[in-house]
Amino acid sequence: MDFTEVSSSRGTDFKKKKAKKKNVNEESIGECSEVKQEMEKSDAAEATALPPTFSVSEIKNKQRRHLMFMKLKQEKRKQKMQLKRKKKKEREALGDKAPPKEVPKTIENQRVYDETTVDPADEEVAFDEATDEFSAYFHGLTNPKVLITTSDRPRGRTVKFCNQLASVIPNAHVFYRRGLALKRIIPQCISRDFTYLMVINEDRKVPNGMVLCHLPEGPTAHFKVSNVRLRKEMKRRGKEPTDHYPEVILNNFTTRLGHSIGRMFAALFPQNPQFLGRQVATFHNQRDFVFFRFHRYIFKNEKKVGIQELGPRFTLKLRSLQKGTFDSKYGEYEWVLKRHEMDACRRKFQL
Repeated sequence: MDFTEVSSSRGTDFKKKKAKKKNVNEESIGECSEVKQEMEKSDAAEATALPPTFSVSEIKNKQRRHLMFMKLKQEKRKQKMQLKRKKKKEREALGDKAPPKEVPKTIENQRVYDETTVDPADEEVAFDEATDEFSAYFHGLTNPKVLITTSDRPRGRTVKFCNQLASVIPNAHVFYRRGLALKRIIPQCISRDFTYLMVINEDRKVPNGMVLCHLPEGPTAHFKVSNVRLRKEMKRRGKEPTDHYPEVILNNFTTRLGHSIGRMFAALFPQNPQFLGRQVATFHNQRDFVFFRFHRYIFKNEKKVGIQELGPRFTLKLRSLQKGTFDSKYGEYEWVLKRHEMDACRRKFQL
């Protein structure tokens, strides 16, 4: 039997191909590992560059969430104080060469300019002041006399508020409505030489509205009343106010509407303040909210003044201004608050 020889080249070729495939697989695995390392490095770099995605709101436990929030708040405050001290030291080191302080942006200093802004030197404004409904008061021809009343069946808090207003406004008298309509009260007030009718409305035993009617020809203003604090509710209050005529301060009534509202407030008080009483009634307008404060002051020295709040305090928001005396049915309105139109821009104010 003859045997034929078979060359082993086929087996060696198979082994070579297998070795080549192994080398290729090893190279591809090496390349993949290098790519993975590069991706991990890039992810780490991005993680260091970007802020952490952790948020306090993700904590489900309420107490832990509150603690974390307070800690973050304290850290921010510390950083802010450190930056403030650093800037202060730099300004002290530079002295006169220090740059001017930065003015913070607020809603007030970014206010949109109003075309009705009053210029005191304007001839038209002076003519209006000489001929409006309050000219007799400012010319000294009339003395203010105020009637303060309430809505029907007032509660204790509203009654106390009216009595405290009467102690602040000189020549003010408090009377109860007894179911009378305002149209019937106004002629009686005019016949008894009252110059103002003030009506305090309430809701749920809390004062929430004020109608201020100037007599005998108007105008009539309707205010929303909020944040009423009586004297007993105030901390560090002074003694009861005296009968002296107070000084009156009017702040930030710049537009035509604000100018007329400011004159209406000024006409509540006599023009000759008695400085011996050292009492001041302040109407401060800020973002169309009128804040009322009543203080007593004393001069400690040439630079320091001590202030003692007497109360009450409250906040007014103008709702409408009507020509003439109160007439809800046929009255002509000069101005009415339209919230969705007028309050659309936060930097535009009416007063």
